[in-house]
Amino acid sequence: MWVLTGAAVTLWLAPLVALDKRIGWHKSMQGLSLCGAVACAIGGGNIARKLADEAEIEALKLRAVKADVEDEIATEVYVSRTQRQQDAEAILAAPTTDLQEVRERLEALYEPESEKEAEAAITTTADTSLELAGKLYAEIKEAREAGKTNTWIIENILKMKGRKFAEGKVRLQELLDQFESK
Repeated sequence: MWVLTGAAVTLWLAPLVALDKRIGWHKSMQGLSLCGAVACAIGGGNIARKLADEAEIEALKLRAVKADVEDEIATEVYVSRTQRQQDAEAILAAPTTDLQEVRERLEALYEPESEKEAEAAITTTADTSLELAGKLYAEIKEAREAGKTNTWIIENILKMKGRKFAEGKVRLQELLDQFESK
């Protein structure tokens, strides 16, 4: 484009400077030079228009790609947020059955209609407590085998920190005595 524009200017000015006006064919050379200059200018204009159209098309493509990327990111964020929400709901929903079962056992323990029901509830609760204590002891045993200290076990497995730490020491010793004596 720039070459054609320069050639057009050169062809327009060359006959005026280089040729003598007294020569007969000066006017015809000047006309041919002017026609060549106009043709170069038109060619440069066409190239410039093509480049402008291509730049516009590229800008449209870039905007379309950008919009697609933004849409994809928004979709991924939505899916991720939905998945996290479903996971949270599943986590919150899962313990409800266990809590309901424990609540029913405790209600049966504290509000028995007859002595037989009370005795059955106590037995069930004792079995559950023994089962939970067994699971807790298994975790403690694994932690000890892994080289964890009693302090770590009390704080992380028994979940007794701060003011409850002394109570945790007692509970740990009770569990150890209960299961290691068997």
